[in-house]
Amino acid sequence: MNTLHRLGLGLLATTWVISSVQADELRLLTWGGYAPDAVVAQFEEETGIDVQVTLSNNEDMISKLRATGGAGFDLAQPSQDRIIGVQRQFNIYQPLDMSRIESDLFQASMLSATRESTSLNGNQYGVPAVWGTSGLIVADAAANTVTDYTDLCADAVAGRVSYRLKRPTLIGFAYAMGEDPFAAYNDEGEYRAILEKVEAELIDCKPNVKTYWSGGDQLLALLRTGEVTAAMAWDAGGWTLNAEDASINFVAPESGALGWIDTFALPRRAENLDAAYQWINFVMRPEIAAQITNQSGNFTASVGADAFVRAELRDAYRASFDQDALDNINWYPPVPPGLEAIEGQVLDRIQAAN
Repeated sequence: MNTLHRLGLGLLATTWVISSVQADELRLLTWGGYAPDAVVAQFEEETGIDVQVTLSNNEDMISKLRATGGAGFDLAQPSQDRIIGVQRQFNIYQPLDMSRIESDLFQASMLSATRESTSLNGNQYGVPAVWGTSGLIVADAAANTVTDYTDLCADAVAGRVSYRLKRPTLIGFAYAMGEDPFAAYNDEGEYRAILEKVEAELIDCKPNVKTYWSGGDQLLALLRTGEVTAAMAWDAGGWTLNAEDASINFVAPESGALGWIDTFALPRRAENLDAAYQWINFVMRPEIAAQITNQSGNFTASVGADAFVRAELRDAYRASFDQDALDNINWYPPVPPGLEAIEGQVLDRIQAAN
């Protein structure tokens, strides 16, 4: 065998080895807490697939995948409202093959919400992974008074209320006032009309507000000291307080908590789709999903996973969300261009009002 022939065979062998290594590796672009070491280790043991985890956030995911045209990763976890607009503009994702996903593992309402918000031209680009909500954190002293966002304006809690001057407050108050702001997203005139009503309500509510909180630590301190007995805030903060003081609870509002979902999405030039689908189905198994919740503090879209979550977090979650409350969550859809500017003007006027 001549030297050139041997060199050619060597190159072929090297190429085969590299391909084999790539086939046995999952490159995951995700958030902190979503791929705990123990979960990664169990997946690797069960499948023989090595997992390479890169921690990121929405903006960084978009930047990384834009730079490579959707290459470099096999699975990403963008929020559901950050997929379709990005896909239209940059084409960095590929459609999911839903026949390869074990849909029975997922909460049906979350699977449906994500399908609606991540579908484009008949293709679905995301399925739900991890979720959280904004709602109400209420001390027992105010529990009979505050069951929805607008109850924060009740006389019984005057001076002991806090919320942020941010878009979730506008959206939450709109729902509590009987409006459907998400349905109005594509009609700027209707959306402006809804926000005008909300603006008037929030200006009238200003005397009730102890302070507009801007940081999570600030709000938790106000609730711990009792200076605030009712607030609009996120579920994980409420559960943190409940673990310290059982008289403080996160409450899903009657008009529906406001929900965000981080998804599973396939980068356009992913090289190991088999591994990506295996990971999705693996981490949605209830006992595995519970490990993600225990690590991150956020629950997943997995059916039945709460049974395996650490007891204090599981009990607080179940007290906040029965099945009706889960089905009543108002999930954030993609934000059309221009709406955030309109909301900013409304919030500025509320801030400036006497």
